[in-house]
Amino acid sequence: MRRIAFFGGTFDPVHIGHLTIAERLLEMFGLDEFVFIPAFHAPHKPDRPPTSAFHRYAMLCLATADNERIMVSPIEVEKGEKRYTIDTLAELRERFPDDEIFFVMGADSWTDIRTWREWEKVLTSSNHIVVSRPGYELSTGHVGQEIAKRIVDLRGCDDTRDRLQKGEHIYLTDAVEMDVSATDLRSDLSDGTLDHPDSLPPKVAKYVEKYDLYM
Repeated sequence: MRRIAFFGGTFDPVHIGHLTIAERLLEMFGLDEFVFIPAFHAPHKPDRPPTSAFHRYAMLCLATADNERIMVSPIEVEKGEKRYTIDTLAELRERFPDDEIFFVMGADSWTDIRTWREWEKVLTSSNHIVVSRPGYELSTGHVGQEIAKRIVDLRGCDDTRDRLQKGEHIYLTDAVEMDVSATDLRSDLSDGTLDHPDSLPPKVAKYVEKYDLYM
């Protein structure tokens, strides 16, 4: 049985913060694979059309090409329409029936989880890993007592493998933090004032320049 983590999002653009999460969680949770799932159009971001799904998928492929354990799945992009996490999780269960699945989300998504379609079912359909993010608390009161029983608090722990439990659980960790903002990157690229050029993987930076994205 393989242990696979899936990380969904717009990744507009993918940045070093995303890759750091993938690399760190691979080791912390003893994962066999880490898979990015770019959304065709995220349901919780209806007001801002993202960069085309093709470009975002291509940038992810470039960013992950050098690590054979980190992959990109077109499972949402190929649908060509808005897709909800509950539906994606159901399809992943069908495709990987014998594997242990972990769904990764940032603290911002965790904070807003009650706005997701069938959010309680989402949280009980697989394991989840919630990573910290500046400005957001990894609180638990908003999910209710029944869901809270599934939470395993790993904050302060660097090596988590011995603390993983059987069944579907929600693991909170602050050992890795998404401290780069795609929103800020888009704004900086648009203004031509990218303060931290190393926030973008080199291949992604060249791709952005080649196709004049975010300009």
